Amino acid sequence: QLFEMDDIQVVESKPLLVDRDLTVCFSVKRQEHDVETPHGRIHCTMKGVPKGDRPVILTFHDIGLNHKTCWNTLFDHEDMAEIMQHFAVCHVDAPGQHEGANTFSTGYEYPSMDQLAEALPLVLKHFGLKSVIGMGMGAGAYILTRFALDYPNMVEGLVLININPCAEGWMDWAAHKISGWTHAEPDMIITHLFGKEEIHHNHHLIATYRHHVINDMNQFNLHLFVKSYESRRDLEIERPVPGSHARTLKCPSLLVVGDSSPAVEAVPGKLTEAFKYFIQGMGYMPAASMTRLVRSRTASGSSVTSFEGNRSRSHTSEGNRSRSHTNEGRSRSHTAENPHGRSHTDSAMDTTANNNVDQAVTKSTEVSC
Repeated sequence: QLFEMDDIQVVESKPLLVDRDLTVCFSVKRQEHDVETPHGRIHCTMKGVPKGDRPVILTFHDIGLNHKTCWNTLFDHEDMAEIMQHFAVCHVDAPGQHEGANTFSTGYEYPSMDQLAEALPLVLKHFGLKSVIGMGMGAGAYILTRFALDYPNMVEGLVLININPCAEGWMDWAAHKISGWTHAEPDMIITHLFGKEEIHHNHHLIATYRHHVINDMNQFNLHLFVKSYESRRDLEIERPVPGSHARTLKCPSLLVVGDSSPAVEAVPGKLTEAFKYFIQGMGYMPAASMTRLVRSRTASGSSVTSFEGNRSRSHTSEGNRSRSHTNEGRSRSHTAENPHGRSHTDSAMDTTANNNVDQAVTKSTEVSC
């Protein structure tokens, strides 16, 4: 890590990591709130205290999970301690999915994916937040993307894990109908969360998740959430073309795709490192240590590729950081298809003007999971 103090530079040879066996030297304030929305109460857990104009990390889980089972592996990882010192985290649970949730009445109409996205501005208002960096998995990734499309000024960045931007097709609908006749819903959720290879070989992990889905989740509420996700519509995101007004994300985005198991569970260290790099690209945490990805490139056969333009000092010095990415001139994110089952990040950032022509400097990092 590099710290600049006037004309003196002090270099640490080792990154500051928190030992698993040691108590973290700073306390993290934790608050649980039930936020009232037109579509019911949303249970939220705020960890840490929001810091000035800095965004808060806002998470949203997948079906069959809640914020604890979806994100604890990641946020309890030792490398996340550094990030937690810089950002507060707001975990959002979909209605009725948190621990100890009461069963909805028979006539309750569960909110659609669009309605859940529409409820998030009320969550920000409740906590007095101006903007967030969204982190979602599966259904949660879909909801946060819809939120970013409808309220771009509230979202500074997105981390999307295993997102499906398309509505369920006829073939999917038929497959789910047939599976519903022959398999219980917990088994259908397991096939959504894990690939066939993981299901057939990692019996302990699958048994752990199946036990959670059956014993810890409110089955009636879970069924409503699953049906809501299956009824989603296309996000209708388009790649921006010069001169057009395509509907697309206006914030940098980190796309993570895994073909075996949730990346949060499989490689939390690698995902944390990619997240640090992503945050640094947004202009935050310029001194964050970047060691794990370098090791994985040389030792484990993982591939890490970075393509960058010339970065201005405004993106490497937090004190003089440019806020251009929060204004209308912020660059647009490009979501790229990844058919190889490898984690892929593709964010277009740092838009600059040259002779009145905007030129997007694309930065891409690819990490295999």
